[in-house]
Amino acid sequence: MELHGLVDQPGKLPTVPKVVQQLIASFNSEDVSAADIARQIAADPALSAKLLRLANSAFFHVSRTVGTVDDALRMLGFVMVRNLVLGNGMVAAFKNTKGMDLPQFWRYNLYTACAARWLAMHAGIHGEDNGDAVFTIGMMHGIGQLQLHAVAASEVAPLDKQVNVLDASRADREKERWGFHYADVSAELARIWNFPDALAAALRDVPEPLGTGKLDRAAGWVHLGAWAARVDVLKLDDEAARASYPAQVARKLEVEPDWMPLLVGHAQDKAEHAMPAMKELSAGLDAMLE
Repeated sequence: MELHGLVDQPGKLPTVPKVVQQLIASFNSEDVSAADIARQIAADPALSAKLLRLANSAFFHVSRTVGTVDDALRMLGFVMVRNLVLGNGMVAAFKNTKGMDLPQFWRYNLYTACAARWLAMHAGIHGEDNGDAVFTIGMMHGIGQLQLHAVAASEVAPLDKQVNVLDASRADREKERWGFHYADVSAELARIWNFPDALAAALRDVPEPLGTGKLDRAAGWVHLGAWAARVDVLKLDDEAARASYPAQVARKLEVEPDWMPLLVGHAQDKAEHAMPAMKELSAGLDAMLE
């Protein structure tokens, strides 16, 4: 199996809704019009209803009801509205993927995105770490896994029997077997869809943010978020969670371990610095996965 062969024909690529294609194009547009995007979203009643449901969720703590797409853009910002539509579009594009526990997979991606965003906002560098942009990478970092299962199910199935697709060792096992891993596929899809080079590079680096010798900060936040999501979704016990904690990445990002209580022995005096539980942190955004 070769990386290029997974995406070398249009028929091998997922069908992305038109409005999602237009939002993807906005990544590289310096003069994107929020009004145009609002009209495109509003033209799809089902998508508009989903966006408003998400915008009014507990996740955003909005001060008043978000009643229109224009309201959502004003109150949440263009990047987060784009995130919500992209996330919903990706779930729809891969909804028929076989051989995977899709609800578990997407819950893991959502938890990763939410945790990475929280970390970037609470422990990041102001003006350098953009939480909403990190959320984008978190939601999309696993799409290569979906593409592998959609296009090369027979080649992937034997590995699935040996190691869960969400396991921390999965990328290494894939690279040993094929010479590339799911994150390389994610980055290749991003390149074909004309995402910015920096976003594609971050997607590729998520499994190993320090692999090139220089930290990709966005990939680093998502890497830490993925660890937290994995602990929750795979129900890792405290010993396994602590053993798999990416401490080197955390140190490079200058993140103190008190963001996760289990890393500091559940010390009561550290609770004020801790990230909320995943269900609380992502409250309401699970509607994106429906």
